[in-house]
Formats: sequence, structure tokens, C-alpha cells
Amino acid sequence: MAALSFDRHRAEIVAQSDRLRTHLDGADLTTPVASCPGWNVGQLARHLGGGQRWAAEVVRTRAGQPPSDNHFRDLSPYAREEPAVVGPWLVESAAALADALGEAGPDVATWTPMPVPAAGAFWARRFAHETLLHRADAALALGVDFAVDPAVAVDALDEWMELGSLPQMLDIFPHRRDLLGPDRTLHLHATDVPAELGAEWLVDLTGDTLAWRRAHEKATVAVRGPVTELLLMVYRRRPVDTAVVEVLGDATLLDRWLAAVAFG
Repeated sequence: MAALSFDRHRAEIVAQSDRLRTHLDGADLTTPVASCPGWNVGQLARHLGGGQRWAAEVVRTRAGQPPSDNHFRDLSPYAREEPAVVGPWLVESAAALADALGEAGPDVATWTPMPVPAAGAFWARRFAHETLLHRADAALALGVDFAVDPAVAVDALDEWMELGSLPQMLDIFPHRRDLLGPDRTLHLHATDVPAELGAEWLVDLTGDTLAWRRAHEKATVAVRGPVTELLLMVYRRRPVDTAVVEVLGDATLLDRWLAAVAFG
């Protein structure tokens, strides 16, 4: 299955931000976010909106190098946010990024953290899923329901697989080479999505680099469960032992893989 379209990714940046805004309404934004240690929910919203505005600047100015990101890394000024302030600001941030991407188009030439064939398409997809997962962070912290369109969840898992298997990742994170070896394969199977989405992934660690493919194959360890649970598991938002998943085979390999390739 192909990735979601550029315009769908742009739309998801806005839609996921608006859904996050609804999580904030009436909530105590000083609630700690367990999946983002040191942040509370209000700071999480400021980080996400600041990142969206930063990416909008990258795209709009056709930046040749990344602008400063201090404004959404140092969150100490945002310890006591109010929903009526930060919620609308977040939605405006998402709209600014979606608009900048729409004006620039998927093939705009601008800085990206890694070589990609289409910078606009990269930023649209990256922030669609960055926004999705930070909505998960807030929802889990506040105890509200977190539901995802299956097609969006599948695309987020594909992106995670693609970024994690880039050859340069082994140079940036040399400890990941320790994962490689014979009889080291993992199979993820989403059990609650239409068959046409092909929501099964085979992670192959038996070669010289991390590799993956969409496939239904036997593996050293298999994980079966709802696609949202697989998404939360691979992004380390929900521990394996609390996720609604079934693990068959070498659970130690699963734990080692998740720990080594964590990002986002």
C-alpha cells in the first residue's frame, strides 16, 4: 500500500491538532506526561505547536539549514498553561504549517535532517505523525480515549519503519548494529484493520543493515494486536506488558529491538 497523499498528510496535521485541542478543553494542563518525562500537558502542546511553526518557517523560507529550535525545546516558561490560550494557538500553528506546505508543494527544495527526494512531502508526513503521537501523549496523560483511523496508523508505522531502516542510522546510532544476527526477525500483525491495508510488517535483522517489508511470514517473535496498540508499542508510548497485544516467540528480541530503535 502506498503512503497517504501529501494533501492527506497536510490535513492530518490540522485534524490531529484540533483533536488534541479537544483533549485540552477543561483539562488540568499541569498533569505530567509520563511518555515525555519532565513535561506537563501544557508544555507538550507548546512543544508541538512550536515545532509546527518551526517547520513552517523551514518550508516557507526554503531554509538551507535549520533555524534555532530553542523556543520549543526549553519549555520552562510554559509550566502553567490555560486551555483557552494554548488550544487555539496550537490549531493556528498547525494551520500555518499546512498552509506553508500547500503553497510550497511536495517537491520544494529546503533543508531536511536527512536526504530525501521531496522535502515538502517529508515535512508533511513527519509532522502528521509527530502531531498524532503527541496527541497520544496527551490523551494517555489525561486518561481520555485515543483512537486512530487505521490508514493513518498504518502509514505512521510505515514511516517509523522507513526512517529506522535508513542506512545512515547505523552510523548515527552504532549500537543498533548489535541487533543484527542470524534468526533475528520480528513480525507485527494488526488484527483489526481491513485486509486491503496489508497491515503486517516483517523486520529482518539477519543482514548487514536493518530491513523491513510488508509481509505475512513466520519470525523469531510475532506481535499480534489492534493497529493502535502496535503503534503505541513501537513508539514506546505503551509498554509491551500493558499493551493489548499477543507476543509469540522470543520476547527478549522484541524488547531489545524496541529499546534500540526508539525515536519520536
